[in-house]
Amino acid sequence: MQKKLIGIAEQGLFASAVFISFLLVFESKIAIPVWLQPIGRMHPLILHFPIVILLLAVVMEVFRFNKANSMAQSEGRTPESPAVTASLPEFYRTFLTNLLLVGALLAAITVIMGLFLSKEDGYTGSVVQWHKWTGIGVFYVATLIYWSRKKSWYSPAIAQLGAAFMGLMLIVAGHYGSAITHGSDFILGPIAKNKTTEPVDLQQALVFNDVIRPIFEQKCTSCHNPDKLKGELALTDVESIRQGGKTGKLFIAGQPEISLLVKRIHLPVEDKKHMPPLGKAQLTEDEAKLLSLWVKGRAEFNRKVIELPVTDSLRIMAVAMFKPAEQVEPEYAFDAADEETVKKLNTDYRTIAPLAKESPALAVNLYNKAMYSPEQLKELSPIKGQIVSLNLNKLPVKDADLRYVGQLENLQKLDINFTDITGKGLSELTPLKQLQSLALSGTKTTYADLRSQIGGFKNLKTLALWETELTDNEIQQLKKANPNIQFLAGFDGDKSEPIRLNIPQVKNSSTIFNQSIIPQIKHPIKGVEIRYTTDGTEPDSLKSPVFGDKIVLTENTRIKAKAYKSGWLSSPVATFSFYKSTHKPDSVNLLMPLNQVHQADGANTFFDHKLGTFSPNSPAWANNWAGVRKNDMVLVSEFKKPVSVTSVAVRTMIEPETGIFPPEAIEIWGGNSRDQMKLIGTTKPSLPTKKSDPTLTEIECKFKPQTVSFLKIVAKPVVRLPEWHSNKGNRALLLVDEVFIN
Repeated sequence: MQKKLIGIAEQGLFASAVFISFLLVFESKIAIPVWLQPIGRMHPLILHFPIVILLLAVVMEVFRFNKANSMAQSEGRTPESPAVTASLPEFYRTFLTNLLLVGALLAAITVIMGLFLSKEDGYTGSVVQWHKWTGIGVFYVATLIYWSRKKSWYSPAIAQLGAAFMGLMLIVAGHYGSAITHGSDFILGPIAKNKTTEPVDLQQALVFNDVIRPIFEQKCTSCHNPDKLKGELALTDVESIRQGGKTGKLFIAGQPEISLLVKRIHLPVEDKKHMPPLGKAQLTEDEAKLLSLWVKGRAEFNRKVIELPVTDSLRIMAVAMFKPAEQVEPEYAFDAADEETVKKLNTDYRTIAPLAKESPALAVNLYNKAMYSPEQLKELSPIKGQIVSLNLNKLPVKDADLRYVGQLENLQKLDINFTDITGKGLSELTPLKQLQSLALSGTKTTYADLRSQIGGFKNLKTLALWETELTDNEIQQLKKANPNIQFLAGFDGDKSEPIRLNIPQVKNSSTIFNQSIIPQIKHPIKGVEIRYTTDGTEPDSLKSPVFGDKIVLTENTRIKAKAYKSGWLSSPVATFSFYKSTHKPDSVNLLMPLNQVHQADGANTFFDHKLGTFSPNSPAWANNWAGVRKNDMVLVSEFKKPVSVTSVAVRTMIEPETGIFPPEAIEIWGGNSRDQMKLIGTTKPSLPTKKSDPTLTEIECKFKPQTVSFLKIVAKPVVRLPEWHSNKGNRALLLVDEVFIN
């Protein structure tokens, strides 16, 4: 380098040392603006350069002290004196000096980027702190070596000690950096996985410890552990999982559709909120389903797998993961079918596959209702001895078609759910001596059919009768007469405990209406009775009215509904809000900006009849939530023809743990011109407490009737979060998705 350039670089090195010290001293008071965050995120890109350069430089620095140079120093000459340096090639000396200077400067840039990056959410924990301070140490040691190497006291021993210390610091900093990105067990993970472990016995397996926890450990805990608390969330122990993280509780027991855990794993992979993040090992389809089912089943931590109902989807999937203490592989007396024959019988609407690897047993599935014909069953004759499983679910199978099924001599499992059979043709199946599982749900099978023919199924173990014409009493009679058969008809086959109904569903295309609306609340299971309330109380099965199709709503109404059916546990309570919105302005505009993250569709957001839900940061819902934090939300609406108004309601999200609060106050201004509006109404809603649950609610401001051509709606965010909040003293985020003018 030219002397002038070297001088500038040395000044930059000194300035970097001062700036880094400043960042460290005032770290707790510094907030990194959004435009600087991309610089911080370049930290992983740059950090490899100073590592290589500094390692090379310190090794060369040690070799600068060869035997001749050491002797010269013992005679009182410094390593950089003319007599000593003359023995070194000029290129070596110049290259080494410049290399140290460049390495130290790059280390400074890397440290500054890392400090910027550490201010973003999720960079907490001991691993991050170790990486941070060892990285800072690398910079200061490199700077110290550069400035000390020309001093008279700088000896070969000091150079060797500095090189060793620098190498150690680089290795430690790199190790902790890799632990942040890949997890602390990344290096030894393959060895650990290959260690022999005792298989879990199904009889002792716990749903959480043996099914759910392994998913967290493999896919989540590298970022969510006490050493690296991404989002202030740890998934390493039960208490931390229950507590949740910075964005709130991880799950709402029994409600996967609004649980943060389930919503994050189902976001598009490219979404920055998707978990695990892009670049990490992703959840398999089965793993994602297991997590959803666990939350749906109330996210219990101490329940055994075998304590779940035998028809429970989580149990069915979990059972497949465990081997009994002494598992006996099924043996079949028949030979495998001809491969060419199987290949020929496979079509777009019929799949035939081995039941297991190297097994002669075959599983057959038929698809496409429009393409079905009995001929598809008849064509299976060449492999009738190898078929052990046949799925005809939801196909137009008739009683007469069962004569082809009855020829499958080794059939063990038959699914004819929701087919057109009446039960009269069940006699065609009695030759199936190996049949163990028969599914007749959704068919017109009658009690008389089963009572007369069930005795012919000598090895039958399970019989599914969901949604048939059989009454509970008739099923009980069949159970009593056939104790060896498990009947699946809304009951737990182990304990005879009813299964819980899922919640009712609203079928209206929108719950926002102009003058009136007939709410359409349905349930997917036939024969379910829905009871409801509109006064905020929970519906019961005796006093609450039965929901019907003639209910008309003319005002804002919140309906709570539960589903009931004999032989089942009632569903959880479902809450549906219906909103009246009489007036839609002809034009609308915002006087103050929305925050950068929650732009939604600008001013049009508030009257598009699209309601938001939780996860406001997800692009799937981004168009539904408009937000402000640093300023008021000020909306001006214009009506070409004057309208009479008596209230304005603002629908907002409240999620206290994440700092999303209702407005501190709402002001309504009105008038006949944009420049001459007067205050016609105000309201100050009560603020949530520390234990308040997340909710979506409308805040209404009522006033005396006013005829206006212009309305200005001012919603003021909370200026200072309360003392109990983790971000106390800061401004709250205000989110609004819809405004109702009546």
